[in-house]
Amino acid sequence: MNPSSKREALDYHSRGRKGKIEVLPTKPYSSQKDLALAYSPGVAEPCKAIAENKEDVYNYTAKGNLVAVITNGTAVLGLGDIGPEASKPVMEGKGVLFKVFADIDVFDIEVDASDPEQFINTVKAIAPTFGGINLEDIKAPEAFEIERRLKAELDIPVMHDDQHGTAIISAAALLNALELAEKSIEDIRIVVSGAGAAAMSCLDLYEQLGMSANQVDVFDSRGHINTAREGLDASKQRYANDRRFDSLAAAMKDADVFLGLSKGGLVEPAMVAGMAQNPIVFALANPEPEIGYNAAMEVRDDIIMATGRSDHPNQVNNVLGFPFIFRGALDVRATGINDAMKLAAVRAIADLAKENVPDEVSEAYGNQSFVFGRDLIIPKPLDPRLITYVAPAVAKAAMESGVAKHEIKDWDAYRKNLLDRIGYDTGFARTIADRAKKSPKRVVFAEADHYRVLKAAEQALEEGIAQPILLGRRSVIEGLIKEHSLELEGVEVINPRSDEEFERRKAFGEEFFQLRMRHGLTAREGERLMRQRNYYGAMMVRTGLADSLISGLTRTYPSVIRPALQVIGKADDVDKVAGMYILETKRGPMFFADTTVNLDPTAEEIASIAALTAKAVRNLRIVPRIALLSYSNFGSAGGADAEKMAEAARILKERHPDLIVDGEIQANFALNDELLSESFPFSTLHNKRVNTLIFPNLAAGNIAYKLLQEMAGVEVQGPVLLGMRQSFHVLQMGSSVREIHDMVRLAVVDAQIKSNA
Repeated sequence: MNPSSKREALDYHSRGRKGKIEVLPTKPYSSQKDLALAYSPGVAEPCKAIAENKEDVYNYTAKGNLVAVITNGTAVLGLGDIGPEASKPVMEGKGVLFKVFADIDVFDIEVDASDPEQFINTVKAIAPTFGGINLEDIKAPEAFEIERRLKAELDIPVMHDDQHGTAIISAAALLNALELAEKSIEDIRIVVSGAGAAAMSCLDLYEQLGMSANQVDVFDSRGHINTAREGLDASKQRYANDRRFDSLAAAMKDADVFLGLSKGGLVEPAMVAGMAQNPIVFALANPEPEIGYNAAMEVRDDIIMATGRSDHPNQVNNVLGFPFIFRGALDVRATGINDAMKLAAVRAIADLAKENVPDEVSEAYGNQSFVFGRDLIIPKPLDPRLITYVAPAVAKAAMESGVAKHEIKDWDAYRKNLLDRIGYDTGFARTIADRAKKSPKRVVFAEADHYRVLKAAEQALEEGIAQPILLGRRSVIEGLIKEHSLELEGVEVINPRSDEEFERRKAFGEEFFQLRMRHGLTAREGERLMRQRNYYGAMMVRTGLADSLISGLTRTYPSVIRPALQVIGKADDVDKVAGMYILETKRGPMFFADTTVNLDPTAEEIASIAALTAKAVRNLRIVPRIALLSYSNFGSAGGADAEKMAEAARILKERHPDLIVDGEIQANFALNDELLSESFPFSTLHNKRVNTLIFPNLAAGNIAYKLLQEMAGVEVQGPVLLGMRQSFHVLQMGSSVREIHDMVRLAVVDAQIKSNA
């Protein structure tokens, strides 16, 4: 990792509140009565109830949705035995994935115990706290015994994800790959590189699916595992055979399947070339696979290949499994995760890959066409259907195999509950990033003499979403790049004031004069303004030398938007531009407008702003469901703002009958469907899950998003400038690197949309 990326990773984990997770209360705590119920004396009542019936712990505490991610730090990623403290960032990260993908709460626990017996006793002692145990990054062979003992001695789900997560995902991929290769799992010959916990667990699961252990050849760091080898542990002895291979290359000759869970670069293209017809290659070492995807594909046109990487088809990623497996197990209060549940997860994942891929998944990956086949043998990690496929399959298997303490009767209601847990529009930021990567654009950074802007430009370049163009004094920019070890080699740097730019500055000034000469601008003023970076950058976008411009870190909003309006201008069908913020919430992305431009718009202008916002939301591949906000509900109170929003709703319904929109309405009724159903079931917004809020004036919109940003810790992207002819976006003053980078992604997607218009 280069110095800049290393610092970025360290900054990510250290800025603001340290680490990646926190604990938040789920009940009111503002009054003395609340505190008396939360603790003494009220807390005594659930204590007594649980003492009488231990199962009531699931009714009165968080146990049922709480998983421990536990390690001793003996096999952390590719770093090895680095100790419990050094493993903590990984465990916190695992907690983030549990929460994001399946709404499971996590305590990460790092145990200073390399002795298996001590570790087992520690986990057993704290187990009453949790609904499930996720063992993580424990070295083999100790991991096998630790998991076996804990599964036998605890009555909650226990899973070592390093073993079983990879096994489950790769098994699903294998079933589908074999179907495409027209081979039977009972007949195939498999060669395995690696004999750690993951590899052994894969083979155990494949065996349950019908694989013959006698048809497997396993290689560890010492070579081929066979009956002549001494000192083999029990897991390796299971796959020792009488064959003798002196090399991995010799074993792979005519093999049907290669499974790699070892280290990068072990497999040469010639070794893949020598495999059987329709070979299946799972090169799963990270970060570099045993053989690169492109290298393997070049030597065989009949290969079916998977890696652990996201930049190639068929990524075997544990996140396809573990959040949803635990979700299903917790929801039926399973006493364990047994083979039936793991096999149910395998088949659910395999089956999902064969289903028609919905538009939202294709759009999340840049409108790629996904069809079950050699390039799609397992679902994409961002497929929102995973939770509704895998969790119910696991829960049902737990019930049928007799390890469930709770029965799910209404499976449709259960699937709806699962979607409600994670939000219907999850992964919005990831979707935008993936779309941006598909067609990178030239982005002008007008304030490139600032470190944060340069860092965001570096990240955009590294991510592959933009080709930065840096405006400012070359000496300052190059000094900052050197000082902070930024990777911006070859990026264009332009100083609009320099002598080198005289001719272009003159041409820009003349064109600007032609645009504005009937607005009081002189030719000399036009050329003079081109010395200012926001005017110069806007003209680059206008003339096609760039696709988008980012500015505003150090300037006021009006001073930045003025050049945009004068040089680029509004789109032909737009009366007024507007500003929109995107808020990442638990219910999915929320869109707020107008938050930056129009002080006190009329009803007609509100309707235009709402229509403009709806178009922008649709362009982001989300169906807008719009509430026009006020202090009144459908005429319950008079006043200019209420009447204005009601009239705007009438105009919108008349002009845009396809829109899901209603108002005037109070924010709590718009966002709480129970309240809405009880009082106003006639509303168009009933059961529609509102995601777009239109405010009666600039003050209301601006205050609302800033309150949520600061008090609720909601992540905010924007402002997104709506209604411009070309892509031009204004940052908040003082934006962080992350906020600038998020804006670049949005700007690139906006430029993509406008270039296709």
